[in-house]
Amino acid sequence: MMTHFRGVRGSFRQSGRARISMDWINRYIDQPLLNGAAGLLRQWHIRTRQPPELLEPTWNLVVLSFLLIASGQVMAGRPFALSIAALIMLALPSAKKLFSAVRAGGSAYGAREYKSSRARAVAKREAEWSVRIIVLFSSACLPLIARIDDPVGACFMLGASVWFVLTGPLKTYLDAAEPPEPTEGDRMYSGLFHFG
Repeated sequence: MMTHFRGVRGSFRQSGRARISMDWINRYIDQPLLNGAAGLLRQWHIRTRQPPELLEPTWNLVVLSFLLIASGQVMAGRPFALSIAALIMLALPSAKKLFSAVRAGGSAYGAREYKSSRARAVAKREAEWSVRIIVLFSSACLPLIARIDDPVGACFMLGASVWFVLTGPLKTYLDAAEPPEPTEGDRMYSGLFHFG
């Protein structure tokens, strides 16, 4: 009977430690990154006058363009053609999203879009805490563990690691971050990019 009681006490102690470590991760890692992502969305919306959801696909295309230029410097022939095909496949969802914004004929971001974005962000913030942390730690570890002896394979793996590190965590945090209010775009900045 006494042994059983110690076991329950030990499990309470372990669950208390787990709760403390989760609180620490939430306070010092997750919450600051969510605040930073909200600041990025705000600056994007103020400076470009574009809806905040266009930041992630634009950044994805910038990273893929950088990788295309880098692969042209280190690859040639068939490996270069394969890398171009892989980069195009990765770029298609972002290009489609931006093309849809152009076809919509404007960058309308009003109260309805804000409420919808905010509701989605709150749901993702609450439900996908562990996903954000896993993606964050995976992106930190991936360049260290992804080693291949074949030079072409190593280039592909390095490119994939760079793409994931620069886009994966940012996407998860931008999806869960607090979107800017529509009135924050009404500043004296002239928009740098116009998609519609």
